[in-house]
This record gives sequence, C-alpha cells and structure tokens, in this order.
Amino acid sequence: MNKLSFWAAVIAIVISISTFIYVNPSSKQVYVDVNKLIDGYKRTKVVRADFEKKAKTLNANVDSLMGDWQNELKIYEKERSKMSTKELELKQELLGNKQQQINNYQQAIQKQIQEEDKKATQTIVNDINDYVKEYGKKHKYTIILGASGSGNIMYANEDADLTKVVLEGLNTEFEGK
Repeated sequence: MNKLSFWAAVIAIVISISTFIYVNPSSKQVYVDVNKLIDGYKRTKVVRADFEKKAKTLNANVDSLMGDWQNELKIYEKERSKMSTKELELKQELLGNKQQQINNYQQAIQKQIQEEDKKATQTIVNDINDYVKEYGKKHKYTIILGASGSGNIMYANEDADLTKVVLEGLNTEFEGK
C-alpha cells in the first residue's frame, strides 16, 4: 500500500504542475537591465546635472576658503621675520585653527555631496521601481527580475528582456509630467 500511495502522490504532483502551467500560461518570467534603465532614463540626466551643479558650487566654496588661507600663509611667510615671538605664536595658532576649520568644513561638504548623490540616485531608482511595478501589474507578469550586470541573471532569452520597452514607457511618462 505504501508504494501505491507514493505513486499516487507523484501523479498528483505532476497533474498539479501541468494544471498550473496550462491554466496560467501567461506567468512569464522576464527581466530588465537596471543599469541600462538608469543610464537611458531621461530624468537621470536632469537629476545628475542638478546634482553636479550643486556639487560644483559647494566645492567652489571650499576652494575659495582654501585660497584665502593660502594667501594668509604666504603673507605670514613674508612678514614673519619682522614679528615678535608672541606675534609668531599667535599667527601660527590662528592659521592652524583656520586650516582645521576649513578641513572640517570640507569634510562636511563631502558628506553633504555624498548624501545628495545618494538621494538623487534613490529618486531615480524609486521612479524605475514604481514604473516597473505598474507595468508588471498592467501586463500581468508574475515576476520581473532586475539584472544589474553583477551576475544575478547569468542567462536569459532575449525575448525575456523588457528593458527597451520599459525604458521607452518610463521616458514617455517622465516627459509627460
């Protein structure tokens, strides 16, 4: 009786799988190349241009402060032979403090730039994810995988690549806003 139960279970599993495939033939697995979506998405260019403009401005502020400090250092080097010991110590302390403040400011600016870059990238990724989710629902896909070129999809039939179609729709939606 045990052998009969085993074979009945095997037949039931085969029937279940066949029924699932027959009843749900549209359960296609497809993928998009995330890197191509990010690179080809028109909003990426807009967001990156805004980010680069802001980063350039912030870095220019640091460069300006550094230039001022270097000019003060040159003046100090020229005039230090005329200064008293007390004046030398005071000027060195002032220059050292100013350099430390500039370094701290530069680190804060770099951190701000990194956070702005992360925020800009996340905005783009959120747009893409939202669009792909709605696209998948609309076209009744069971799953849409995201390939990033780092090995998470080693092979897929080209027919399963929705990147071009999704990118066109994403850009059309962006331009319509």
